[in-house]
Amino acid sequence: MSVLVNKDSNIIVQGFTGSEGSFHAEQMIEYGTNVVGGVTPGKGGQKHLDRPVFNTVAEAVKEVNADTTIIFVPPAFAADAIMEAADAGIKVIITITEGIPTGDMITAAEYIKDKDCRLIGPNCPGVITPGEAKVGIMPGFVFKKGTVGVVSKSGTLTYEAADQVVKQGLGITTAIGIGGDPIIGTSTKEAVELLINDDETECVVMIGEIGGQLEAEAAQWYKESGSKKPVVGFIAGETAPAGRTMGHAGAIVGGSEDTAQAKKKILAECGIHVVDSPAEIGLKVAQVMKK
Repeated sequence: MSVLVNKDSNIIVQGFTGSEGSFHAEQMIEYGTNVVGGVTPGKGGQKHLDRPVFNTVAEAVKEVNADTTIIFVPPAFAADAIMEAADAGIKVIITITEGIPTGDMITAAEYIKDKDCRLIGPNCPGVITPGEAKVGIMPGFVFKKGTVGVVSKSGTLTYEAADQVVKQGLGITTAIGIGGDPIIGTSTKEAVELLINDDETECVVMIGEIGGQLEAEAAQWYKESGSKKPVVGFIAGETAPAGRTMGHAGAIVGGSEDTAQAKKKILAECGIHVVDSPAEIGLKVAQVMKK
């Protein structure tokens, strides 16, 4: 089993005909992802990348049974795109867009709360199930199929972790980039839970960063779950000065518990195998899986 996306997902691209949407849709199609069409208001009825273009997500759901969407809509309109997808019955909404105003995201998150859908992102690299579906902007060649799940706030470290796991002769079930904004759809805990509950996933890599409580919540859940599946954790931002935003809007150290050191301590106390450098992730995964 994989989580969130697989070869049977019917995927559409919102912002399909824009430069970013076009570029990444083309890469996704080349990878073998089942992209069934796209949405660009006002361009319905046209063909793009040999796929149909629709004016609305509802049309795409009706015409091509879309169940998953990836959003490349500009920041000012992205929250509307999320709500439109949820309204149309899309089950997995992956939002790549960076810089969505926090107020817009609060509205969107509240709006979709009672809908039967899962939002990944925004400001994320997407989700990949190697050999089946790449719904995002990650370099597909880095990922090989295997039994290690990856959850990460950082795009670049998602690829780094996957690369190291593969170099140890292992591979990935699904890698989920949850995004680094203050308001995101799927938390670290929820993503870790999906992978822990996945039959094929034997080990989980959890990459977090300074700021917020997401990693601590995930660690606490893991401890209470009693799961025997090993989790390897890394926290980025050890040298960051307190109170400064570091790249991600969510990476602001507020209190003493938000620092990398404090988070690493919490993770270790909850039974997670913590590494001090991203360069150690692959080796640690290989070690804990041999036990």
